[in-house]
Amino acid sequence: MHPQKDKDSETMILTVNKLIKQVTTGESVLTILNNLSFSVEQGAAVAVVGTSGSGKSTLLGLLAGLDQPTSGSVCLNGVDLNTLDEDGRAALRAQAVGFVFQSFHLLPAMTAIENVMLPLELAGNSQAKQLAREALDRVGLASRLNHYPQQLSGGEQQRVALARAFVNRPLILFADEPTGNLDAATGQEVIDLLFELNHEQGATLILVTHDAVLSQRCNQVLKLHAGVLQ
Repeated sequence: MHPQKDKDSETMILTVNKLIKQVTTGESVLTILNNLSFSVEQGAAVAVVGTSGSGKSTLLGLLAGLDQPTSGSVCLNGVDLNTLDEDGRAALRAQAVGFVFQSFHLLPAMTAIENVMLPLELAGNSQAKQLAREALDRVGLASRLNHYPQQLSGGEQQRVALARAFVNRPLILFADEPTGNLDAATGQEVIDLLFELNHEQGATLILVTHDAVLSQRCNQVLKLHAGVLQ
C-alpha cells in the first residue's frame, strides 16, 4: 500500500492520537498503553521515561510501526501508519527511521564496516562502502573497520550501532536504553556522541531512558506511569 499523507500532521514529524495497546491473556484484557496523545516537532529530542513495565518499549515499537495499536493512530512524517500494510511500514522505516538498541543488535558474522554498509546496500546505495567508512570515522572507529563485534568493546559496538543508525540520514531516530549495557563513563561518551550526531543531521530523537539526568538534556519529556501519559 502506498503511504497517504495526513495534511494535519505535515508540521510534525510524529503525531499520536488516542493510542491504546491491549493484549488478551486468557479471559482477561491487559491495557499496556491507555489513550496516549502527543506530537513531536521535527528535530526535537524527546525522552520517554517511566518505571519498568510502564509501557516505554511498547510505545517505541508502536511509534516505529514495529507493532500495531489496538486503537488510535500514529502519524510518522505525515503518514498514518494504520493506512500501511507490513511491507509499507517496513519501506517507511527504511526510508526515514534509524534504531539504536541496548543490546547493540550488530550481526556477529559481519565486520564493523559491513554492519554499517548493510542499510545502505538494502537501499541500493552504490556508495555504501565510502559512506560507511565516513560514518565509522565520525564515531572514532576509523581503525576498527574490519573488526568483528566480538573483537570490539561494548562502547565500540554501540558506536558502530550509532554509525549504522545515522548512515542513512534518518528523519527520526529511536533509541531504547542505548547505554543500558555500558559503564557510566562509556555510556556518557556514547550519549554525547548521540546528541552530537542528532544535532549535526537535524534528526528527531526519541529516547527511552531510566536516566533522569539524560532526560533533562531533551527538550520534551514523556512520562509514562502504568501506561498513562503523565
